[in-house]
Amino acid sequence: MDNKTENDDDNAGIDVILTDDVEKGPHCVHGPTLLFEKVCRGEKGRRFYACSACRDRKDCNFFQWEDEKVSEARRLAREAENRSKRPSFSHLEYCTRFRTFVSLSLEEKRFCQDCELLLLPGEHEDHSSHASRTVTTAELRRPSMLLRPLDNKKSNAQFLFTDRSSHFLLETLAALGYRKLLCVGTPRLQELIKLRNLEHPSDPIRGLLLDMDFRYAQFYSQEEFSHYNMFNHHFFDGQVGGSRHHSAVALQGVKAWCLCRPPGRSCRPSSPSPGGGTAVMVADPPFGGLVKPLANSFSLISRMWRKAQNSDNGIPDMPMIWIFPYFFEPRILECLPCLTMLDYQVDYDNHPLYKHGKTGRKRSPVRIFTNISPTDFVLPEEEGYRFCSVCQRFVWILNKHCDKCNICPSKDGREWKHCSACRKCVKPSWRHCRACGRCALPDHPCGAAEGRRGCFSCGSLEHKHRACPHKDSPRPHSDAKRSVGNISRPPSLKPQTKAKSGAAHTVQKRKKR
Repeated sequence: MDNKTENDDDNAGIDVILTDDVEKGPHCVHGPTLLFEKVCRGEKGRRFYACSACRDRKDCNFFQWEDEKVSEARRLAREAENRSKRPSFSHLEYCTRFRTFVSLSLEEKRFCQDCELLLLPGEHEDHSSHASRTVTTAELRRPSMLLRPLDNKKSNAQFLFTDRSSHFLLETLAALGYRKLLCVGTPRLQELIKLRNLEHPSDPIRGLLLDMDFRYAQFYSQEEFSHYNMFNHHFFDGQVGGSRHHSAVALQGVKAWCLCRPPGRSCRPSSPSPGGGTAVMVADPPFGGLVKPLANSFSLISRMWRKAQNSDNGIPDMPMIWIFPYFFEPRILECLPCLTMLDYQVDYDNHPLYKHGKTGRKRSPVRIFTNISPTDFVLPEEEGYRFCSVCQRFVWILNKHCDKCNICPSKDGREWKHCSACRKCVKPSWRHCRACGRCALPDHPCGAAEGRRGCFSCGSLEHKHRACPHKDSPRPHSDAKRSVGNISRPPSLKPQTKAKSGAAHTVQKRKKR
């Protein structure tokens, strides 16, 4: 794969560089860092490494210029810091502890709420000053309800599906014939898979959870969980003491898991179905995350899956579901044009807005992007979805079909209207502005968008920076301020500048909702 650049926000002036092997770069506690480049008009910016997962240097302060020479003392200090922040136990040790834990009596099954650790009898005294509680068998089957959700919105915010959304996803995929679910950042879905298997032991579904939250290693075997960073496609090695579980081993485990059939059995199901009994990936990344690194990781998983298949099975890509807000659709489709956005609104239990009820929105903006045919998704009519006979797919009840556009155009759940001047459907609150020649909010500042159009690299108004034919050509370095239209550009970063590290922070910021 050739080096690629990303600028998810053309006003940010920061590109992320995706290389062939991120593992070769410097590592922080969250695995390999990502390479960024400061881009200013008419000059080539200086490149630097920053954390792939955190948006704030308060959460991960890693910063290093690409051409910076790191002393041996600094390198050793960095490695020591990374080791100090690794889990207390390896995954194998967690599995051994869990087997011992489930064999205990109810009174002995204690969970430390401060350390969020399942305690063995000999450890109760060490945690006597901490808040603890007993744990039932039912709670062990739903660890996402036992563990405290990570809630730092700038680094590792952890929002969990409602049971309504989890059941819809699992029941839909099971009905389509999928019997292997790769759950990337979806712990609730992994839980429901195990609960379903208890009810349907003759028709089991295999689930593998890939998640940054190592706490789940306490509850799942090595065949059910891998400590994984989806922003850099990194499987953590889990080094504890003198024992080292290489990331390559975890990667090989996923490759083996992706095989669509056991040895000696046919790949084709006895009855035709879209899933064909193969694996499907369901990913729910943090909404503040970079789209292109995520798409790159998902593409690498898909490529791994394709290599594990027979060349004659007619499946070009791994079936995939990517759950993200609808307003990221242009960026997602730019990276993975094979995906289609569905109208289904995904809800979260612990998100202040993305849920039904008095404290949430009437309509969640979170959608399903998938390369599975939209026709295969039967959205529940009792929840407000209808079938469009023209589009041959289920849509939200207010998403009315437009005969002029020949689509059901709504993205946000409201009924959109057609603008003859723009020759497309727009949001109901928008009005056509003759001065701007486009539809916008009635109180929009006319002409304000002109300064943000075009390429901030060469100044052309005919294309964006990501499509600039000159972006990879050598440019003289300059520290002078540059501007595009009415947007000021800061000078190149200096080593002492407290530049905020982290992929999501440097390239895009979440809109206030």
